[in-house]
Amino acid sequence: MASSTTTASETAKAKLHGRAFYESIGSPKFVLAPMVDQSEFAWRMLSRSFLTPTENAKLLAYTPMFHARLYEETAKYRESHFEATRLPNPTPNASTPSPTPTPSNTEEPSPPVPFLDGNPAIDRPLFVQFCANDPEHLLAAAKLVAPYCDAVDLNLGCPQGIARRGHYGAFLQEDQKLVYNLINTLHKNLPVPVTAKIRILDTKENTLAYAKNVLAAGASIITVHGRRREQKGHITGVADWQYLRYLRENLPKETVIFANGNILQHGDIERCLEATGADAVMSAEGNLSDPAIFAEPPAPGQEGREYWRGKDGRGGYRIDAVFRRYMDIIHKYALQHEPPARRPLFVVGDDESWLAEGRANDAEQEEGPARKKRKKDGGGSGKNEKCTSPNLVAIRPHLFHLLRHFISKHTDIRDALARCHAGDVPAIEKVLDMVERRVAEGLIEYERTGGKSIEEPEPKPKSTAEDSKISTKPSKTEDAEDAEDAEYDPESSVATVKKCKRPWWVAQPIVRPLPKEALANGSIMLSKKEKKKQEHAAKAGEGEAGENKTNGTIEKELPKSDSTTGVREPEIDAKKPTATTDELVCG
Repeated sequence: MASSTTTASETAKAKLHGRAFYESIGSPKFVLAPMVDQSEFAWRMLSRSFLTPTENAKLLAYTPMFHARLYEETAKYRESHFEATRLPNPTPNASTPSPTPTPSNTEEPSPPVPFLDGNPAIDRPLFVQFCANDPEHLLAAAKLVAPYCDAVDLNLGCPQGIARRGHYGAFLQEDQKLVYNLINTLHKNLPVPVTAKIRILDTKENTLAYAKNVLAAGASIITVHGRRREQKGHITGVADWQYLRYLRENLPKETVIFANGNILQHGDIERCLEATGADAVMSAEGNLSDPAIFAEPPAPGQEGREYWRGKDGRGGYRIDAVFRRYMDIIHKYALQHEPPARRPLFVVGDDESWLAEGRANDAEQEEGPARKKRKKDGGGSGKNEKCTSPNLVAIRPHLFHLLRHFISKHTDIRDALARCHAGDVPAIEKVLDMVERRVAEGLIEYERTGGKSIEEPEPKPKSTAEDSKISTKPSKTEDAEDAEDAEYDPESSVATVKKCKRPWWVAQPIVRPLPKEALANGSIMLSKKEKKKQEHAAKAGEGEAGENKTNGTIEKELPKSDSTTGVREPEIDAKKPTATTDELVCG
């Protein structure tokens, strides 16, 4: 007993803090965000797979957000979310490998060995994130994961309704005493450092006071999402990097700050670092759309088969290549067997006979009688045993996000993916085959038409008489329209869409319409109360209203409250599967 107490004491003394801790884990520059059910082990491995060994040392990853009380109290919850250990040489289970198999009653159980999450050989550095509102529950949960991670992070940024009802995430920001107690309890009692992720408040000064409270409580690193709590869904808008620069300039120099927000492409990382002065950049939705976002693109002429570069010099990783990598990781780690043998990824000039062989299979996917036969034979849409592996459950949501642009064009593949059950890897492999053939056909057509097959009318911002009065910036040539254009008009996403646009077979970001655009196209609607406010404001004087318009903000046009009375968002019809919903994945 005394021995274990001494060991714990020595561990506590050895615990590093702040910048010393940050440097001890390699001073990571890239950060894979904690995302609800979507930053699980397999996806982290996929993101790491695009990096060189040197770049990999600069990548820090977070687990998905876990609920502290549930994690502490429920073994089933722990086993279905975090697979840190397993018994040596477990019996393979093709559907849901268990990290902690039940030991035999007749044999002395062997000590567990590292498995997936937090495995020192393949999944470090790793931070585990919790949401909580009770220091005791948070500490108990954190102690369970401490041996398998480098730090424990407190989520103070989740803005969803469930966080409001559960009183956690961004809905703790009014209770600064509780925020302090949560962090300080971990800082004093946990053998690993504690970090925290926050959102900005209404002013820079209030945000600075918030950050100081978090750091005073004992947080070694603070991640700042440059959006306020009410900026979510269709009113997500643009993150404000100026707030982060203000924090950098007003917090102690040794403070470690991670910046979060507006990271759509690889080039945005350096822009963010320069603009904010942050130590590292965190990516959430940008990473879901392109898990290679942290990797340097290959030089011209060294693309290989996985990276495609068009005639205009712009390119990206092919979605069939990313899909393949992802499934190979699922086979190797989640299912614990070798991936299936695959033909080389198609490039123009390869043998095309295999394309015709698969078209009959595509037709069969849509044939009613054939689908009924597969169901009768026990395949297809028959009932399956419930899958609990976090890596298998996440496959379909990931693919809907990764393939967003692809399946908006190829709706038959969208429907095939929608019919796949959670954990049904053979069905997902069939979807992969369909994707590979469709990409091959797209590449062939692109070369045949000299690149004209992907030409589309360019989106144009909706202009009004007032807009034309305001805009005095001279027009640019196409060659000069770059990332700078996206910064010019804060109320239009057109320039950003143009900058990010790639052919449908390339992994690329999903660019949300900005709030004013969402209002214009009907994606969101103002409540009667808000409409009346606008009418009163208009009657108060055209001059004042005109001045508010030219400020380039939407503060007078959108509700500031995060309550459900301010904005009504469209509901998704479950009977009509879409590419993906626009739910926030990261606080």
